[in-house]
Parts: sequence; C-alpha cells; structure tokens
Amino acid sequence: MSEVTASDFQALLARVDKLEAEAEIRRLQTRYMFLCDTPLPEYGVKDDAERIDHIMALYSNDAIWEGVGEYYDGQFGRLEGADAIRRHFEKFWGDKKDPELLLNVHYLTAEQIHVEGDTATGQWVHCQPWIFSDGSSLLRSSRLNNTFAKQLDGRWLITRTRTENVFVAPLKEGWATEFSTASVLMKP
Repeated sequence: MSEVTASDFQALLARVDKLEAEAEIRRLQTRYMFLCDTPLPEYGVKDDAERIDHIMALYSNDAIWEGVGEYYDGQFGRLEGADAIRRHFEKFWGDKKDPELLLNVHYLTAEQIHVEGDTATGQWVHCQPWIFSDGSSLLRSSRLNNTFAKQLDGRWLITRTRTENVFVAPLKEGWATEFSTASVLMKP
C-alpha cells in the first residue's frame, strides 16, 4: 500500500470541504423553499413577520433577489440589499390577500451545485402548486440560478436568488380534494 503524502491529505481535505459546502448549500436552498410553503411547516413560527425573519437569516446583507425573463421581469424585477428583499416578502405575506393563498408547496429538482472556494452557484428547477380561497389553482414552474458565499463565521448564505418562469398553468377547480390547513409535521 502506498504512503499517503501531505499533498494527498490536503487534496482529500479539499474534497471533503467541497462536499460539505454542497450539502450546506442544498440545505440552505431547501430551507428557503420550506419557509416559503403555505401552510408554513416550521413549527412555532407565530406570524408572517417571524417567517420573514427566518428567510432573511438565509441571505447576505448585500444579496440580490430578481425575477428575470419575459414573464418575471415585470412581475418581480430586481431587488438589491436585505431591506429591499424584506419589503418584497412583506408585500407577499403582508395584509390578508383576496383571494387568500391556502396551499403552496415547492418541489425542487434538476439540482446542480458548483463550489469554487468560498463562493458557489446552484441551479434548480422547481414546480409549485397554488390553491386559493376562491377555488382557483395553478401550477407554476421556474428555473433558479442562485449564488452563495461562505461568510467569515463559516456559514453559507444566499447572495443572489435569480428566478425565471418556465410556465404557469391554471388547474381545474377541485383537482386537489384534501389538503392541510396547518402543518403539524415539525411539532414536538
């Protein structure tokens, strides 16, 4: 058996660091989607303001959130900095909407994560069904091309969320006959 050299050991450490970074970025992106679901599955969050606090904890202070492409340019635009991103979420979850959003679940697929040192990019496709209180429903799909950075304290944060519409498809009323009004999954 050949002897392990210092450079072999350093190469192995670099590979482990990269795998750990990929896993942390995957958790970060899926946590973001989890916190955006309705009903919110995070147990103990008392209101939408606290939900937004949890979401904002995933972003760097100088992050960018943008919708791009022919459908999302006008709908979302480009938001720069934590304060602008927070205001975006406050508009989304703020005052009661009419019709009220009853169900929204994010399904992520087609993952690609590329780590280069202390920065990374991640691409996903996601689908999400929406059900509203007026009986209307739709299925939305988007492509995500996000960036991440490792902070001085070792945590990875989202530095850019970039979403592009793939399609929006109305669903027939009653396509989902039973769905939860509250999540108890995380309840102790």
